[in-house]
Amino acid sequence: MKVTIWGSRGSITTPGVETVRYGGESTCFEVITDDNETIIIDAGSGIRKLGNKILHEPGDRNITLLLTHSHWDHLVGFPFFKPAFVSRFTINVCGGPDAQDSVFRSLQHQMEPPYFPVDMDAMKATFVRGCRCGKEACGRTPAGINGAHQCESIPLNHPNGGFGFKFTGNTGKIFVLLTDNELQYNYENGRSRDEYAKFCEGADLLFHDAQYSDEEYAKKKGWGHSTFSDAVDLAIDAGVRRLGLLHHDPERSDNELDQYLEWCKEHIRKRKSSLECFICTEGMNIEV
Repeated sequence: MKVTIWGSRGSITTPGVETVRYGGESTCFEVITDDNETIIIDAGSGIRKLGNKILHEPGDRNITLLLTHSHWDHLVGFPFFKPAFVSRFTINVCGGPDAQDSVFRSLQHQMEPPYFPVDMDAMKATFVRGCRCGKEACGRTPAGINGAHQCESIPLNHPNGGFGFKFTGNTGKIFVLLTDNELQYNYENGRSRDEYAKFCEGADLLFHDAQYSDEEYAKKKGWGHSTFSDAVDLAIDAGVRRLGLLHHDPERSDNELDQYLEWCKEHIRKRKSSLECFICTEGMNIEV
């Protein structure tokens, strides 16, 4: 698998000189599977540039769009996703086992008056809703993905819900994405920390929410996000090989992220772990 980060900022897009190195686009990720299928996770502002790249690739295309949830920062780029306006594209929209219709309605709603000048009827791509594998416990396989083993979902601990995703390649390599996941707070439909550790067990690559410091979290518990230490400890306990820190707070500068990354590396050393830790950076390409 190949994973590309097109946006990793949380809450709101943050352009400016203080976010140049790690990026200010809100969440969007591209996964190219071992079978050369395209999966997009989230439609934050980063999806605009991804759409421009896809538009210049030849031939008819089948794209799977997975949405973790429907908060604005994860949908804001969708109206500017140019392939949606072109008839040669088919877009399979999926949002976890319980959100097939609701995520599609969220995309439609943000393009209704008075929020946007062009409604979704202007989009000429073929849209397919829903998933097809029929699994009850771990989630569904989106319609555009071959092989029920390749994509699994888990509910997130986040206000209004959401889903994280796990991808298993043909060689057994595993990539897990858990954005907007609060490990110290249990929401009605969320899961326990032990369940998230089990979901991430042995992953080659994990992207996990790390929006707050421990000091910040003391004032923002119940806001739906984890701390740097939460993400690192989960990854170590789950035997993860590489951890990407994700969903950067809009107030977090590049220099501050550098400082927190050094803190995380020291924490890893103290725990005598071999975990590799890095900041999810806009434009980063990772082979899994």
